[in-house]
Amino acid sequence: MWWVNVAGILLVVLIVWWFWLYKPKGAKLSDQSTVIVVDKGIYTPAYLKLRSNQPVTLTFLRKDTSPCAEMIVIPELDFSASLPVGKEKTIPLPAMEKGEYHFHCQMQMYRGRLEVV
Repeated sequence: MWWVNVAGILLVVLIVWWFWLYKPKGAKLSDQSTVIVVDKGIYTPAYLKLRSNQPVTLTFLRKDTSPCAEMIVIPELDFSASLPVGKEKTIPLPAMEKGEYHFHCQMQMYRGRLEVV
């Protein structure tokens, strides 16, 4: 019976790592535009480094048909948009101050982050 407890503890550790400690690999934008693919419950890339005080254009390509993947929300910019399946959606963003800007679906199951430096 001890192995059931060990398996439970390992599962809890995995859940904590996945939802709170995992940091996805990011991309640094050189030309201030990129394509973010929405597929299988994640944004790829989910972490982008941007230059401050310069406008940026993000293009989202939604491959996931899940209803949660339909919207992109950037709360710090008071922005939301619908993403069509199988088509690219270009989103121009204004010049931003230094800081972190999170983006996610409406239920916050798909999550990403813009770091403006």
